[in-house]
Amino acid sequence: MDSDLDQLRQLARTFFEKEVTPHAERFAEQKQVDRELWRKAGELGLLCLSIPEEYGGGGGTFAHEAVLLEEQARAGDSSWGNSVHSGIVAHYLNSYGTEEQKRRWLPKLASGEYVGAIAMTEPGAGSDLQGIRTRAVKDGDEYVISGSKTFITNGALADLVIVAAKTDPAQGATGISLLVVDNDIRRGRVLDKVGMKGQDTAELFFDDVRVPAANLLGGQEGLGFVQLMQQLPQERLIIGVASIAGIEAAVDVTLRYVKERQAFGKELIKFQNTRFKLAECATEAAVTRAFIDECIEKHLRGELDVPTAAMAKWWASDRLSRVVDECVQLFGGYGYMTEYPIARAWSDARVQRIYGGTNEIMKEIIARSL
Repeated sequence: MDSDLDQLRQLARTFFEKEVTPHAERFAEQKQVDRELWRKAGELGLLCLSIPEEYGGGGGTFAHEAVLLEEQARAGDSSWGNSVHSGIVAHYLNSYGTEEQKRRWLPKLASGEYVGAIAMTEPGAGSDLQGIRTRAVKDGDEYVISGSKTFITNGALADLVIVAAKTDPAQGATGISLLVVDNDIRRGRVLDKVGMKGQDTAELFFDDVRVPAANLLGGQEGLGFVQLMQQLPQERLIIGVASIAGIEAAVDVTLRYVKERQAFGKELIKFQNTRFKLAECATEAAVTRAFIDECIEKHLRGELDVPTAAMAKWWASDRLSRVVDECVQLFGGYGYMTEYPIARAWSDARVQRIYGGTNEIMKEIIARSL
């Protein structure tokens, strides 16, 4: 942390307090945030924080993204899909896009004019990206994309979608390419999830959608799988950062509750079981924080490898579920009421062990490196 990051943290905290938290119930009811929220974030410079200034971004590093992620988790928000928009989509464009592609799309993502999404998962292919069936067939100076995607964060509001498709089905992983679609996106329903109710996770359909051949990311077919693998460590670290911030937020809100709530004539914090459970949770938080901070430092130096990122994602998301579950128990019946933040945190936490590659896949990645 430094003064620049401290100032960003205060700006982010104010943004969530004014623009997000007061509208949480409405976002959940409408299953998406207001489109205007993206534009307000863009005006404040909170989008694409780690994208170079020449493309409209903040010119910062992943540390800036991490601060924003932490403040979002501490605000109890799971509706705003900026981690995908700024932390993932923008970085595919920045890392693999041509100069023309970067100047065409990144400023629009940074301003909030465009909302970004990435479409990998399909009804029949999740963690196994080689199993995708969406096709992109070259036809003159265009590609014709056909197929469907599901569980797409920002799917309902997205103006730009990076689509993983097979350009050569006979080649397996080397037959996958990434194409940018910023037109003719047919959206299915916004999915009714267990948690993250305010996030517009949707189905997308590509019915022979035509995009210019110039929308091929990287300018060469067959690079998609490698591009996906290169970017997944940052995606998994994003999940790790959000998870540790969620752990810390859960412990904080539970501490406040047990110091106020009474049973049998004394505060809950005075019962040994309460103190011991919170001692365990605080230790889990401290250990996880030390590891995630180390991973952030490695990533800033360009040294975060795939197995370590998998460790970060698995460990932090698993601990998040464990700690939040213990905290719900300490709230008693109120912990099961959705108007209490701890209940929403509990239902939101479960998917962290699934998306970005399931934790079982993370263990397989780690095991292969041993």
